[in-house]
Amino acid sequence: MTTFFKISSIKRKILFLTILITYSCEKNKIERNPYLNNVKIDYEINLNLPEFDPLRYIGGSKKILNIGLNGVIIFNLNNTSYLAWEASCSNHKLKDCSKLKIEGVLAKCNCENYQYSLATGQLINTDKNLKNPFGLLYYQTNLYNNILRISN
Repeated sequence: MTTFFKISSIKRKILFLTILITYSCEKNKIERNPYLNNVKIDYEINLNLPEFDPLRYIGGSKKILNIGLNGVIIFNLNNTSYLAWEASCSNHKLKDCSKLKIEGVLAKCNCENYQYSLATGQLINTDKNLKNPFGLLYYQTNLYNNILRISN
């Protein structure tokens, strides 16, 4: 019989829990974007209103200015899933040129001409001088009866 089975049941449980706690306490470092402050958002839009017509079609997008840091860009992914992104460039401090503009299915920053995918939030044209590129800041969305709720 091996040594493990000779250990009492209680000691085995303590050993198991010690090993479990030791390995489960390791955490991956999550790097927070140093350029964008966390702003509380809880906002609803009625997709039936004419001002939101661009969101009725797959690939359609609309910028809403009165929420977030520089507004929020809503993107219709597939008519049932909508994505909401902060309308500020994620790769430098906030300034006037960091307000993102919608160009088709991309968001563009006028400071360095960074382009982000509205379908994934990823930076598409990485600059070689940019050491740790950040994607767009995501806000949670929930759709119910054509009311889209944006929150974080």
